[in-house]
Amino acid sequence: MKNKILLLAAFMTVLSFTACDDKLDLLPHQSLDESVALNSDANVKTVLNGAYDAFSDDNFLGADVLRNAELQGGDGEVIWVGTFVGPREIFNKTMTASNFDAQEMWVNGYNTVNITNNVLSSLAVVNEEDRGAVEGEAKFLRAYAYFELVRTFALPYESGGNNSQLGVPIVLEPTREISDKQNVPRKSVEEGYQQIIADLTSAEGLLPDENEWRASKGAAAGLLARVYLQMGDYANARDAADRVIVLGVNSLMGNYADLFNRDDNSSEDIFAVQVSNQDGTNSMNTYFSIPDFGGRDGDIEILPDHLALYDPADTRLALFFDASGATRSGKWNNQFGNIGLMRLAEMYLIRAECNARLGTATGASALDDYNTVHTRAGLPAANSVSVDDILLERRRELAHEGFKIHDLKRLKLDAGPYAYNAPELVFPIPLREMEANPMLEQNQGY
Repeated sequence: MKNKILLLAAFMTVLSFTACDDKLDLLPHQSLDESVALNSDANVKTVLNGAYDAFSDDNFLGADVLRNAELQGGDGEVIWVGTFVGPREIFNKTMTASNFDAQEMWVNGYNTVNITNNVLSSLAVVNEEDRGAVEGEAKFLRAYAYFELVRTFALPYESGGNNSQLGVPIVLEPTREISDKQNVPRKSVEEGYQQIIADLTSAEGLLPDENEWRASKGAAAGLLARVYLQMGDYANARDAADRVIVLGVNSLMGNYADLFNRDDNSSEDIFAVQVSNQDGTNSMNTYFSIPDFGGRDGDIEILPDHLALYDPADTRLALFFDASGATRSGKWNNQFGNIGLMRLAEMYLIRAECNARLGTATGASALDDYNTVHTRAGLPAANSVSVDDILLERRRELAHEGFKIHDLKRLKLDAGPYAYNAPELVFPIPLREMEANPMLEQNQGY
């Protein structure tokens, strides 16, 4: 095991997480051989808990991935003023192949993938009445991990193209030992997206409507809506968002500010990373907030050009606050608050955008869905709506929640001086991966 490589080392972090009733309090205590760790219903479910734990690592969805999307796409609207080199390189688009944040995102993404692969390889020992839900949760987490990996470490999906550009390695079997067999090449972006869609489609059919804080049917459909939107497949994105809304499990909060800084999920949260003072790290709090609320020194500042997007009467504007010499987002002021990854307002805006683009009214008219979100912000209902209106509403509603660079890429908009498909907007394959796996090809510019 002296080599080393982060992808495979992550793959080897299998398997032994102690069960706990407190959300994601899942600290690993020892390594177990898979014949022990995966030999019973209880043990497989414990390993599945370990997948949630890896997924929620602060270097992955707990939530450096969200931070990075805002830094990469935030030119003119946010600024990084912190001392850490990795995020500064991400913000300035000057990453190198040794960027630690890129390396840790890769490690934790593939750690999540490998743990879910172990679960999926052991479904036969899971109690029959729970087997579908366990399979669905594992496939949802694997798909989510691959979605973040492929849209970060590869050029963007091109609607109408063949998308043969290099994506990321796709591994669907558990890795339990280090050997040359684990040296696999990158698949195409198209192959990556098709695998993600296959996992999520299966998961949606397997998961229950409600599943406490865990992945649910609505979470799978909601992520499908987000994936299809990224692909420019507006009909499928619309229909998936509509399924979430029609499911009726979630409802919009009356007060926008009540969505954030919560110790529990709101009625609007479709899926959220669970954080407590015993386990988990809210990385958005770390960088967006200030020491008064458990953050660092105010590493990310909100600039006037972003604030200018809001009508003075918009209640979302009131969530920003001035502290430590700059304007801050008030969404991340609870050090132990849950990290909302998917909420119902996003589904209304996806359905609205897709209906507007397609000239359809699936579920509701684009205007009605737009007004559902718009009026919640204390603004008068509009009489008509365009795609541009919906995109601006999305920009305000989902600000600083991890969407910015991905929306720029799908809309083919520049990020500062960089085109949407510039190599500077693609993360490097980590240097240690390149050194260990001769079958990997590096991204342009690194």
